[in-house]
Amino acid sequence: MNGTVPEDRRQAVALTIAGSDSGGNAGIQADLRTFHGFGVHGCTAIAALTAQNPLGVTGILTADADFLGKQLDAIFACYTVGAIKTGMLANAELMEAVAVRLAARSAIPVVVDPVMVATSGARLLEDCAVETLKMRLAPRAALLTPNRPEAEVLLGRRIADRPEAIVAARELAARYGCAILLKGGHDSAHRGEDLLCLGDGVMAFSTPVVADPLSTHGTGCTLSAAIAASLARGRGLEEAVTEGKAYVYEAIRTGRVVGPFAAVLGMPARLPVEAVRREVL
Repeated sequence: MNGTVPEDRRQAVALTIAGSDSGGNAGIQADLRTFHGFGVHGCTAIAALTAQNPLGVTGILTADADFLGKQLDAIFACYTVGAIKTGMLANAELMEAVAVRLAARSAIPVVVDPVMVATSGARLLEDCAVETLKMRLAPRAALLTPNRPEAEVLLGRRIADRPEAIVAARELAARYGCAILLKGGHDSAHRGEDLLCLGDGVMAFSTPVVADPLSTHGTGCTLSAAIAASLARGRGLEEAVTEGKAYVYEAIRTGRVVGPFAAVLGMPARLPVEAVRREVL
């Protein structure tokens, strides 16, 4: 089939390996929404089911690791996956099933979002799985996207301010041999600024702060999915991060109310890359 289909009938493919969000704000649902926004076909391998809404997570049912592996095998057998993102992988067994299959496909760029704790405070990663994340999954990443609390867990120390965040990004990049996007949403002094470390170089990516957003639930998932979608379309890493930041900014800016206690990120009609400020540090 590949040799007979014209280029204008082909579509880039991105794969998300993550948990399902019953409210549709985060996880697999947010990833598919984002892939669609980038014009990319989305494949899914579901690692967990969650019972959740914007008020919190009330239940988690993890997939069997063997079944997660079967989902991945089925996808790789038929689809030309251009990029992969991983999200909620709750235990070591699930991470191992993913790591084994990624090791056999080293040419595919992987964006690893080390999901550990939900915004509501619910723990989404077992303690024993942190070491598996460090040893098996993070070194396979083309890009690792921790927020500040997740970076603190990975490093085993507090990150107090922007200078310490820059040092942390460099240390994580050296430790895992991949690019690091240290997200700054927990930094009140530099909200909306993420730090990209490529080798020894660090660049700050920032967007305007949206006053009183209707929703920010799922922004982490959306950012990593947007970067993966951009990579699947053939963009370089720096350009993919720029497009990802632009997409999330516009999604926050155009949020919508979907219930008496629920709002959701918007579906951007365009990528306002001009809103993304880049600064070499």
